[in-house]
Amino acid sequence: MAKLPEFSSKVFLAPMAEITNIAFRIMCKNYGAGLVSTELLSANAISRKNNAVMTLGLTDKQEKPNVIQLFAQKSENMAKAAKIMEKDFDMIDLNFGCPSTKIMAQGSGGALMKRPGKIGEIVKAVKEVAKKPVSAKIRKGFDKKTNAVEIAKICEENGADMIIIHGRTIGQGYSGKADWEVIKEVKKSVKIPVVGNGDVVDGESAKRMFEETNCDYIMVGRAAIGNPFIFKQINEYSKTGKIIEQTKEERIKDYFDYIELTRQFDIFSILDAKRQAQYFTKGFDGSAKLRKKLNGIRDFEIIKQLVKDF
Repeated sequence: MAKLPEFSSKVFLAPMAEITNIAFRIMCKNYGAGLVSTELLSANAISRKNNAVMTLGLTDKQEKPNVIQLFAQKSENMAKAAKIMEKDFDMIDLNFGCPSTKIMAQGSGGALMKRPGKIGEIVKAVKEVAKKPVSAKIRKGFDKKTNAVEIAKICEENGADMIIIHGRTIGQGYSGKADWEVIKEVKKSVKIPVVGNGDVVDGESAKRMFEETNCDYIMVGRAAIGNPFIFKQINEYSKTGKIIEQTKEERIKDYFDYIELTRQFDIFSILDAKRQAQYFTKGFDGSAKLRKKLNGIRDFEIIKQLVKDF
């Protein structure tokens, strides 16, 4: 078993497509995320050294410790990609739980929940070449059948150093309620650390997940979108029981800090700037009106002025 990195907190940032780029990861790290993850990246593309995907794997010391998440159904490509990328990351995460139809059509992500033996083969192949710790991200099951405990044990037997379990099935996607009972069952069934994922939205829900599942760490996904401050909020509640809030002005400042980081790392785009303007202002009065105004705009100076006026 490889030694896990030292985490500054027990609250991690989940991998999310088109969200967890380097700029966003650094912001979450600065607000107290113990571990930050890339979005899920194609191991097939990395093994071919595809430029676009390699750019998504760009990293920086400011975000340490960090984890790269890989998906593929071929164990040799997962192993090859892990070997290529591990020098820049503190951990390698293998995705066996993504419900995206596009990824499952390739036999990857959540489709592998129906193939426990294949999951074991992939974990073993990666562990044979990787020097860094390897985690596996799974779900409750594919559809009605719950096989998370079986798969968690298979991952552990094949060398996984950590299990990340989302309490929904693949069929649920992100709908309905996450089943925390299955997280508790996975925790009881393995000796390696377990990360609970699903429906953690604030300090109180984070505390409840720890208490109800006995998991070692928790992972925050959608609640962090446009809101990297959530990590400070959860950590503060965990330490003192105090609920801290962010003002509208502070959130707007965070948006512009994010934009500055995207320019610094040369990943700025109008599409992302517009999308993030909507995310960072969500929930505040007037956000729906701002969203309408942003439609069709292709000039960042106009976006900037609209957000400032907001």
